[in-house]
Amino acid sequence: MIPFGLIPGPSWLNSGDNTWQLTAATLVGLMSIPGLAILYGGVVQRRWAVNSAMMAFYGFAVVLIAWVLWGFKMSFGAPLSIGSLTGFLGIPGASLDHASEQARANIPLLSGLNLMPQFRYPQASLIYFQFVFAAITPLLFLGSVLGRMNFKAWMIFVPVWSTVVYSVNAFSIWGGGWLSQMGAVDYSGGYVIHLSAGVTGFVAAAVIGPRLARDRAEAAPNNLMMTMAGAGLLWLGWNGFNGGDPYFANADASAAVLNTNIAAATALLVWMSIDMLVLGKPSLVGSINGMITGLVAITPAAGFVNGVGAIAIGVVASAIPWFTLNRVRVFKRVDDALGVIHTHGIAGLIGGLMVGLVADPQMLEYNPSGGDSGFSVGGLFYGGGWHQFGVQLAGAAFVIAYSAIGTVVLLRAVSLVVALRMPDAMLEAGDAQVHGEEALSPLPMPGPSLDYPIPGGMTGASIPSTVMASSSTSTPPPTRT
Repeated sequence: MIPFGLIPGPSWLNSGDNTWQLTAATLVGLMSIPGLAILYGGVVQRRWAVNSAMMAFYGFAVVLIAWVLWGFKMSFGAPLSIGSLTGFLGIPGASLDHASEQARANIPLLSGLNLMPQFRYPQASLIYFQFVFAAITPLLFLGSVLGRMNFKAWMIFVPVWSTVVYSVNAFSIWGGGWLSQMGAVDYSGGYVIHLSAGVTGFVAAAVIGPRLARDRAEAAPNNLMMTMAGAGLLWLGWNGFNGGDPYFANADASAAVLNTNIAAATALLVWMSIDMLVLGKPSLVGSINGMITGLVAITPAAGFVNGVGAIAIGVVASAIPWFTLNRVRVFKRVDDALGVIHTHGIAGLIGGLMVGLVADPQMLEYNPSGGDSGFSVGGLFYGGGWHQFGVQLAGAAFVIAYSAIGTVVLLRAVSLVVALRMPDAMLEAGDAQVHGEEALSPLPMPGPSLDYPIPGGMTGASIPSTVMASSSTSTPPPTRT
């Protein structure tokens, strides 16, 4: 006889895995809102702080709606067959009914190929976790087009790009599509997110055109401490980014978190050291760039490499982007405002390719059961030969080509509806003209009509005009610099 009462959930639900998945997703979400919004608001000129934050907030929100209406199933659902083409995209569909939210999580192709254990939490956890990855991608390439892209064009481009470009990249590698079946791996988004964002941002910057000449000449951040706060949210939020991607609160998740921080710290120190050797001074902005390259490069490899591999990735992924950013002139022909092609595109490519070199087959993402051998990846330096490097290279080539072509086509289509670039008069004015708001309002100026207390019991309104005039000339009112 079953005793009367309720139980908290179905037998397949593991509260530890579910808790970590939701926590990891929230950490990744914080990287976008407020992380990137704060970083961008501090690193751009002050008159573009509101615009950069608005574009980030809008992108985060609109991707969520597109994701639950059609995007998730296009990226992680059952495969769509178009003639002889299959393995590129999932069948579009909404993820809003009771089964989509409370049934056991499932990625059809991965379950069918027996590439991972069965999930131990509901589909809603998986949908939300994958949403924050989809949402941060356009926010990353936003850094390339800050200070000139028309907000209305951004409103159209983001959901369309997420549908047409992101979903194909995600399904091909993460959803069990053709690249996954070929053997290409991307632990947490070095290709699907960062390489794609870097390429998209660079191409979009070329299509839209450069910022105003004075904006390019006066590119110093308006608030470095604000920039530092945003960067700190990125660093710690990355624990959820990489630690959540085994989909289980297992040993590999712990290793991925540790490797993420090792690579970030190594890359920061390398970038700072190069700055000191070449430029003579350690730079806070440079150190943030170094930190980001380390985080990005370890992302496709976090659970496949050991600590030695994480250090190697941190060194290479910091040194090469420093060189391309500071010494390769061809990149300077395009006004990539925040250098996204270097810190995300090139760093993501390096990390993905280094999986084929330094992945340790003893680092098990999933442990063996019965006659299974578990799941891991072996790179060249660990006896795996060149095969993994080759499939990683093929995966990178597809993501680069598809993201670049898709971006050009979509931007041209958007330009038929609305101008991609703000008019020069609006570019001169910035936030006040675009949004009717500014990041910092002017301080109020004291005057004879103000009723503020002063020593002696008098008020501003009762001070004789001669005293007020004398006071105003001897002690200027405060001004905001």
